[in-house]
Amino acid sequence: MFLEIISPEKTIYSGEVNSVAVPGVQGEFEMLNNHAAIVSSLKKGYIKIYGDIKLDDSIKDMFEKGPERGFFLPINSGTVELKENRVTALVE
Repeated sequence: MFLEIISPEKTIYSGEVNSVAVPGVQGEFEMLNNHAAIVSSLKKGYIKIYGDIKLDDSIKDMFEKGPERGFFLPINSGTVELKENRVTALVE
């Protein structure tokens, strides 16, 4: 699936991932390939990205290395949409 994480300043990440977990206001949930369409508000926490991820040097310091090829991006709030295997996260 394709993931795009966008902040008010710039696109933080754009690329293919195996899965992504987000801190929804009702609790954390994970989206996999062919997941049903969803829109959700996000609360403070981490966007967790899994897969063979390549991070550009200009954004590497924004992420924390997680277990098993995962990267964690801390956020304060935002919105996420998944539609047709494309995840778009608008975050602060």
